[in-house]
Amino acid sequence: MKKEIVLRWMKKGDNDLKAVEHLLEFEDAPTDIITFHCEQAVEKYLKAYLTFVNIRVKKTHDLESILNLCIEKDKEFETLDREKISELTFYGVEVRYPDDFYEPTIEEAKETVEIARKVKEFIIKKINL
Repeated sequence: MKKEIVLRWMKKGDNDLKAVEHLLEFEDAPTDIITFHCEQAVEKYLKAYLTFVNIRVKKTHDLESILNLCIEKDKEFETLDREKISELTFYGVEVRYPDDFYEPTIEEAKETVEIARKVKEFIIKKINL
């Protein structure tokens, strides 16, 4: 059962990245949506790992706190770029609403994609499923 839930988290993260890959093909790529889905992918991959090691996470989009839980369980998570991962939280929360309108650049969007891919690769090695 746990393996099944871990795989579901991974699939959800993969779907976020799949959407990003398609969105990047547009000439006027919606960078706010791309960065949002990258934050979502990282969040889901980290939660997949935490599920794998039997740690339940409260509902939160704060990637720094989620990453800290991972680090508590496995110090190797410190090799990930904590600052860049923490910064993704902004894209998961702030860019979603028109109140404080912010349109990320295409360079920012591509950087968030790279972060998400690195986290995915890292997690795949950790859970070895």
